[in-house]
Amino acid sequence: MTTEQVWTGAAGAVALVALVVALLALRRARRAETRLASVVERVAVLESPAVAVPDPPAAGAHASTFVITGMGSEEAPAVAVPVARDIDGRLFADIVARETIVKAASWTHGVRRALSAENRNRIRFEVRRETRRAGRDRRAETKQALREFRARERAAGPSRAHDVREDVA
Repeated sequence: MTTEQVWTGAAGAVALVALVVALLALRRARRAETRLASVVERVAVLESPAVAVPDPPAAGAHASTFVITGMGSEEAPAVAVPVARDIDGRLFADIVARETIVKAASWTHGVRRALSAENRNRIRFEVRRETRRAGRDRRAETKQALREFRARERAAGPSRAHDVREDVA
């Protein structure tokens, strides 16, 4: 193969990878737009009044019935500001990128902290201490087993001790 063919193949591979990445980004953007649309619909449902406003009492209604409609201020109610609003693609991409960067930075900080020298020394100290404790426990169990074995041998009596002969060949 000539270098020209190699460069053509490499350019084709790069173009193919770019096409795949673009298609994945387009698919992800469409999925995000549909999710955003469903969230907007849910917010609209949540913001809609759930119960109809009751009718004002008639003139002949009981005088002891009171309905609180305000906190004593006769001013006009403030205009409600919509909670959800449409955002364009660039703002959405910016929000996603910032969130990704924050997650990556926090993950990196955690890994650096976990692999710090003082943390490694602390882990090494704890492992060494645990290993020593396990060795002490093992030696204590061995001593206890030997004590019990010797006690059983003594309890069996001297006749059994003479029956056991060593093969010294």
